[in-house]
Amino acid sequence: MTAARPTPARRAATTALALAGALALLWLAGFAWFLRAAFADAVPPPPRADGIVALTGGAGRVDAALRLLADGRAGQLLISGVGGAAEFAALAQRAGVDPHLGSRVTLGRAAASTRGNATETADWVHENNIRSLIVVTGFYHMPRALAELGRVLPGVALYPMPVWPPAPREAAAPAMLRLLAGEYTKWLAAEAGLSALDPRGALHPEPTGHGG
Repeated sequence: MTAARPTPARRAATTALALAGALALLWLAGFAWFLRAAFADAVPPPPRADGIVALTGGAGRVDAALRLLADGRAGQLLISGVGGAAEFAALAQRAGVDPHLGSRVTLGRAAASTRGNATETADWVHENNIRSLIVVTGFYHMPRALAELGRVLPGVALYPMPVWPPAPREAAAPAMLRLLAGEYTKWLAAEAGLSALDPRGALHPEPTGHGG
């Protein structure tokens, strides 16, 4: 007896399973690369840049950026995505820096997403004629931040300054793996330009303001 030929429906299902498996393998290979990049030793920022941008959304980012400014690593700082009630005096006190730095700090209140951060940063960079920028954000968020910023600031040198949590190298922890997997997927979407579909990418109408 000859074996029965697979039906068109079965062939389609087999093809779909094979394609899904190939895509899953590609995703896993890319995720392994992403993990290596995220946990690689950070390249130190240059001795001095024209400006610093801190992308809010995680612990330690604003404090690290303010300390860079206080150390003279740049002349100006944008804190992008600041909550509506936050004021510079409170931020300076928490970071332990001189509140008089406020004259060199802009509190950006218009962004609600990483793409919004990039748009807000691009406006500030162009207004202040900045050609080099230290980028301060979480280590896991840095690849996506650089992807979005690089798209809108093609002529500006970007120097990553990742912020690490107290015990970031416990990558096997389920919560950390979930965070990194989600961030990797968002980075893929950003690289593909799909973040443009996120309505949060549009800036709020409130103008940016100086903290001091």
